[in-house]
Amino acid sequence: MAAAIAYAERTAGQTGQSPAVGCVIVKHGKVIGRGHTQPGGRPHAEAAALGMAGEAAAGADIYVTLEPCAHDSERGPACAATVTAARPARVIIACEDPDPRTAGKGIAMLKAAGIEVQCGLMETAARASMAGFFARQTLARPFVTVKLATSLDGRIALPNGESKWITSAAARAHCHLQRARHDMILVGAGTVRADNPALTVRLPGLESRSPARVMLGSGGAPEGWQALASPTDIGELPGNMLFVEGGAETAASFIRADLADRLLLYRAPIILGAGKACLGDIGLHDLMTAHDRWRLVDTRMLAKDRTEIYERAIAPDQ
Repeated sequence: MAAAIAYAERTAGQTGQSPAVGCVIVKHGKVIGRGHTQPGGRPHAEAAALGMAGEAAAGADIYVTLEPCAHDSERGPACAATVTAARPARVIIACEDPDPRTAGKGIAMLKAAGIEVQCGLMETAARASMAGFFARQTLARPFVTVKLATSLDGRIALPNGESKWITSAAARAHCHLQRARHDMILVGAGTVRADNPALTVRLPGLESRSPARVMLGSGGAPEGWQALASPTDIGELPGNMLFVEGGAETAASFIRADLADRLLLYRAPIILGAGKACLGDIGLHDLMTAHDRWRLVDTRMLAKDRTEIYERAIAPDQ
């Protein structure tokens, strides 16, 4: 299952509103098939893995990170039917599908065909790998990562506006990798007009994974951009993973609206003193409500900079 989750990560942020699923087929202790959801959402992981395994899938064990879909679509057949036709001995599933079109129906179809089904193996890790899909299904919006690159004292620019570069080249490369794992990237209208940012992925071999650009604010978006009037409109966006990259008021607006699911902080070992703060008003009225809202899930050094990743500790209201 760990291998299936790793395969799924290959198309993180590339599958639109479909889940990025991984599948591994094992027989007599050997992997005979493997696959992951392809960019755009099709073919599905099970179809790719079964295509590799061929007739050898009969009697094998199929590990898949999400319950096989049980609904046909114009883009392809239901995976539960495809898996059933392959006649495996067991199907081991990490997560049940929250999509009401499947939601247990795929498991029921497999069991009705006499196939042994096990659920819940590495469920937490699999859900984390499909965070965007689960947010879309349960919250009707994409999963939102808010990125901040600051000095030790929480500044993103000098008083004169100079901000290049707060963090090191290693931290900036890591940020580009995170861009590649999201299908949409958002900045405020002020940033668009002042900087005309490309917001591309500038890592060798990953240039094609640059996310779609979204502008928050009024005044009309440039060609090739999608405009949103408010953070609460993100449900209109086509993808599952949204990367909010600036500036201070834009980031604050997502936190204030309780729409930030993950905080990605890059902290450089410098002190700027007076200058531009990394966040504007987030609507706090008392200190107690600031506590216990975030939990640290990862921290590491990138050259001289420290990176910290926090995820929400309190379920969103929306």
